[in-house]
Amino acid sequence: MSATALGAERLPRRPGVVISGIGLGGAPIGDLYEPIGEDRARATVDAAWDGGIRYYDTAPHYGLGLSERRVGAALAGRRGWTLSTKVGRLLERDDEGALSRVRDYSRDGVARSLEASLLRLGLDRIDIVYVHDPDDHWEQASAEAVPALCALRDQGVIGAVGVGMNQSAMLARFVAETDVDLVMCAGRFTLLEQPALADLLPTAAGRQVGVIAAGVFNSGVLARVQPSQDARYDYAQAPAAVLAKARALADVCREHDTTLPAAAAWFPRTHPAVLGVVLGMSSAEEVRQNLALPRPPDELWADLVARGLLLPQHAGAA
Repeated sequence: MSATALGAERLPRRPGVVISGIGLGGAPIGDLYEPIGEDRARATVDAAWDGGIRYYDTAPHYGLGLSERRVGAALAGRRGWTLSTKVGRLLERDDEGALSRVRDYSRDGVARSLEASLLRLGLDRIDIVYVHDPDDHWEQASAEAVPALCALRDQGVIGAVGVGMNQSAMLARFVAETDVDLVMCAGRFTLLEQPALADLLPTAAGRQVGVIAAGVFNSGVLARVQPSQDARYDYAQAPAAVLAKARALADVCREHDTTLPAAAAWFPRTHPAVLGVVLGMSSAEEVRQNLALPRPPDELWADLVARGLLLPQHAGAA
């Protein structure tokens, strides 16, 4: 998946905001799974830039602001990138000075969160702001957070408004009932599972709302040519049934002279509503490996459907 294959898409509702076909997800460089250090984090962003990636996603939640600081520092002085961050988790200090995350989807919480993010990022404007994981906070997120962001968008303070979640049903509701420009769907439209086909993707297509697919490796179970026994799924140990399906997918990929990671990275882009994918990466080598993943043959998707490993409603070749 070379730089020439990355492509670029404009948000249908906000054509001034451009998304590269692959984005760098900032959770791993916020020390998601392990401390990686400043040099390794910087090398990761540098490798992404050198490989043609121009979309960078981060959040206060990732490393208690560490990811935002690292992404902002690495992009300083560069031009032509698109950056997204998120609101919904305020970072607050306790009496002993330790930072903690506090859920807040209020208008005031949005304003405070953005102000702090701009300081950490070293910016005066953010291209995309997502409401982050409002699963148990529909009322406040839809009535306060999204309208607050839309007002800031209309004032030119931010470029576009989105919602990011690890489910598709509520994302579809945000698309249908609010004025969002795009959504980030993590883990629910992947080679392993496609519940977004039943709700989010047709709704987004009908409303001209862009979709970014994240978590395309389902936390790691699709990230290796042959899934290991200790593979992660949804940030935890992969259940036996998930592991068995991932291995079956890997076997079919091998028959088509491709690999499970390549198919997982390319599959979400087969649907016309999906503008691009975000890959969480924590080293320069990982970036280079993911950018080198070749596009699988179109026949793979039909074969997976025929074998019952992929839902038949998928859109076909990218």
